Amino acid sequence: MADDVWILAEQCGGRLLPVSFELCRWGRGVADALGVRLAAVVLGAELSDGELDQLVRRGADCVYCAEHRALERFRPEPFQRVLMDLIRRERPDVVLAAATSTGRTLMPYMAARLEVGLTADCTELSIEEESGHLLQTRPAIGGNIMATIKSDRRRPQMATVRPHSVAPAAEEEGRAGEIVRLKPSEEQVASRVLIESVQSSADEGASLKDADVVVSVGRGIKKAENIGLVRELADQLGAALGASREVVDRGWLPYPHQVGLSGKTIRPRLYLAVGVSGAIQHLAGMQTAETIIAINSDPDAPIFQVADLAVVGDLFRIVPGLIEQLRRRGRG
Repeated sequence: MADDVWILAEQCGGRLLPVSFELCRWGRGVADALGVRLAAVVLGAELSDGELDQLVRRGADCVYCAEHRALERFRPEPFQRVLMDLIRRERPDVVLAAATSTGRTLMPYMAARLEVGLTADCTELSIEEESGHLLQTRPAIGGNIMATIKSDRRRPQMATVRPHSVAPAAEEEGRAGEIVRLKPSEEQVASRVLIESVQSSADEGASLKDADVVVSVGRGIKKAENIGLVRELADQLGAALGASREVVDRGWLPYPHQVGLSGKTIRPRLYLAVGVSGAIQHLAGMQTAETIIAINSDPDAPIFQVADLAVVGDLFRIVPGLIEQLRRRGRG
């Protein structure tokens, strides 16, 4: 697998996490541009062939699965040792991971040990035609500019990509690939960290990240006291409440609600933007939603460029009407 593209798939309880299939799409695109194979690497305690075959059907040509009871849950030391040994042996050209808690912890650790560069939280990847270098684009200076970075001297080229910034790769039934099972040594999986228990916790933005329906509010709401109107609409729809950066900067809603390059990148089934003008940083965080509805009094608002349904009008007349219709439907 020398010179090929690798992705770090993630699992929990022996089941692959959805972000793994987003990585398949990222990795397949880069591998095709380079004309090389795509390999997925999974670390866990026990994964079935059927589970691993999902990675093959979604674009991987090879799946490396390192299995040991000590790899059931993420710990930096054993994960780093197993991956480092595999990278040094197989010498991939590109290694990609998601900008999750696992990727954000593990990739900098490995990059430092390998003495290579790492670009974090990318929203776009491409290949420079002249050199074949990986072009890694990410927001910088608080999301006000997009910086494109390349590592032209050291290998592998390493990057993390923002979750929900692309759709998961589609399955291709009958697609063939190789599954390689690895048995790490006790020395490789040794760790100074002992996990006694696991308790899931969520900040205010956790429901936003995973919500099927999101209602976002922008500066068109005019003042903090009016946020309640949009919150009530979100409650009627069973939706999570999002916000533009300006709403957060003004202190009208806390940061976990922020959608955009400097906030959360989301991909709900329905995104309803209320009074959101649609700065480029905001659009990059939500434009992959399946259906986008925008309400804005400005017919030239950038949000309308990505909207499936554009409603030009006064949100203070439209939103109360929507809420009343939803209440009637609920009573019916």
